[in-house]
Amino acid sequence: MNPGKLRHRVTIQEFVEQMDEYGTPLGGDWQDVATVWAAVEPIQGREYILLQNTQSELTTRVRIRYCPGITPAMRVVYGDRIFDIQSVIDPEERHVEMQLMCVEKVGDAQ
Repeated sequence: MNPGKLRHRVTIQEFVEQMDEYGTPLGGDWQDVATVWAAVEPIQGREYILLQNTQSELTTRVRIRYCPGITPAMRVVYGDRIFDIQSVIDPEERHVEMQLMCVEKVGDAQ
């Protein structure tokens, strides 16, 4: 891994469900897990029609140093952009680098 390419500061977040004293869900919120240096690399974009609205979807690879515990249930925040993690890849299972395959949805791209 070339650390010089890790020039973007991103935050990994996970959704934490809040419960009352009886165990009833009260909703939840996204909480920060880690803030790390990353390489944000757009891979593919596509547009699709959803309920007569054109939507754009951008597939992006986010490369970071190895950080155990990151799952596809989490998301990446980069500036004001939010990327849903689709898969987490540990190349060659060496625990040096992680590739987070993400999707960013952009609404009403006309």
